[in-house]
Amino acid sequence: MAKIWQRNRWYAFLRPYVDYCTKESYGRVKVKGSIPEDGAVLLSPNHTNTLMDALVVLQSRKDRTVFGARADIFRKAGKALRFLKILPMARQRDGLETIRQSYGTFDEVEDTLDHGVPFCMFPEGTHTPGREVQPLRKGIARIALRSAKTRKTYIVPTGINYAHFYRYRSAVELVYGPALEIDPEMDEKQLLENLHEKMAGLVFHEAPQWHYRWWLLPFWPVSAILSLPMWLTAEILCRKIKDKAFCNSVRFLVKLLLEPILFLIYAILGFIFLPWWLAIILLVWFLFSYGIFYDCLAITWHKP
Repeated sequence: MAKIWQRNRWYAFLRPYVDYCTKESYGRVKVKGSIPEDGAVLLSPNHTNTLMDALVVLQSRKDRTVFGARADIFRKAGKALRFLKILPMARQRDGLETIRQSYGTFDEVEDTLDHGVPFCMFPEGTHTPGREVQPLRKGIARIALRSAKTRKTYIVPTGINYAHFYRYRSAVELVYGPALEIDPEMDEKQLLENLHEKMAGLVFHEAPQWHYRWWLLPFWPVSAILSLPMWLTAEILCRKIKDKAFCNSVRFLVKLLLEPILFLIYAILGFIFLPWWLAIILLVWFLFSYGIFYDCLAITWHKP
């Protein structure tokens, strides 16, 4: 089995499209700061928006990043998640059997760090929409202290700030803070307290400034028609979800999966029944229609 940190041609082929869909999920994506290049790097972001948090981190760098996610989601989608370079991280509440099965994860994390690929985990352990950093779990400190015994190791406190937690196509700002170089003799509790303080300083207590695009309203009717199969599917699925923090992840996944299929269908029908120039205009319009629909929806259905 291939190492999770190794390059994969299919992953490399699909990655630009995934990054494109991530950026199109927001009206503005801003990245500040950078990560060290002279040692093992652990990224430590706050966790507020389920899958979208990892995607925002992923698109901030062109190279690979390996992620940790809660182990229970691997029961049905383990192979797919591994292809996406995600490793299972067991929690006490997952049970002894799950913890036992994930023992190998720590060795894979070590191997990943040893080959210069950053490892990202969300140390709060669960997603909580809000502008406060929750108490941190011990896992990231233990991995960092273990790694620091054999190599230079950093933890990079990271802040992910959304203009709106539940609104698709709002703004997001990712901030990489100054890296913490890890001394293997550091006290675990003190390290976690220091990391929590640094992360809290990167999470804005006020939403990033965001302006509605009123000028898009005339384009809404056609955009709504062109993207109807996508937004209707997404909203039907979202109505069935109790935890609304997952809704933007669903809207992202619908775009990721349906847009290429619809583009192909519209291209075939367009070039058969329309002049070539009109078919091209509608195809280009279609690529922006899903975002325009949600931009206009935010203006007409929600208060700023």
